Amino acid sequence: MKHSFATILAALLLASAAIPAFAQTVSADPAFNATTLSVAASGEVKTTPDMATITVGVDTTASSAGQAMSANAERMSRVIAALKAAGVEARDLQTSSLNLSPQTVAEEGKAPRVTGYQASSQLNVTVRDLTRIGPAADAVVAAGATNIGQISFGLSNSLAAENAARLAAVKALQDKAALYAQASGYHVTRLVNLTEGAPEESGPRPFRPMMAMRAVAPTPIEAGDLTVHIDVSGVFELAR
Repeated sequence: MKHSFATILAALLLASAAIPAFAQTVSADPAFNATTLSVAASGEVKTTPDMATITVGVDTTASSAGQAMSANAERMSRVIAALKAAGVEARDLQTSSLNLSPQTVAEEGKAPRVTGYQASSQLNVTVRDLTRIGPAADAVVAAGATNIGQISFGLSNSLAAENAARLAAVKALQDKAALYAQASGYHVTRLVNLTEGAPEESGPRPFRPMMAMRAVAPTPIEAGDLTVHIDVSGVFELAR
């Protein structure tokens, strides 16, 4: 009888020791013990751009590499001077590429023959006064630029527009969560998690690169509107 009682007591002790561990596992994270809803939404605001970037290029050819590079440097120097005269600051000019390559002619049965060299350079230009874009484009053409392209518009400080889009996105997220909760017989009790995607700006498409020609009329530039877009997603706890 003593042996039987000891056996039963040991079994009870083992069972009681296991109970807290099981309870702790169940309640370790209350978020996963509740009914939750995951939704995503976005917010957008339209605003007027206050700056633009444009790419200006110069291509030159000569019989020798040195002559091609020298001619390119001279012409690009004139382009830079013209931009500064048009009101573009030095801090807003940045060389983005500089290349030198041989020009060859292929002849049947013979190795390619070098006929000259081409030097090319490109300059990224930031224009902070949008009324100066057209005059600046005309000025660089007159100074010797051979191609212009990739104009895009932006904001010098996008924080205010991004915050407005954030507020719109969160409002849309809350409305969507409330709608789904009500449709399924629940109500939202709290926000468990909120995640934001990277802000995006979109506007008129950049125009494709074009070969520069002698300007016969002022170049018209229209900035249009920018759309600032924010994506958010959230997890909400629901209750009946």
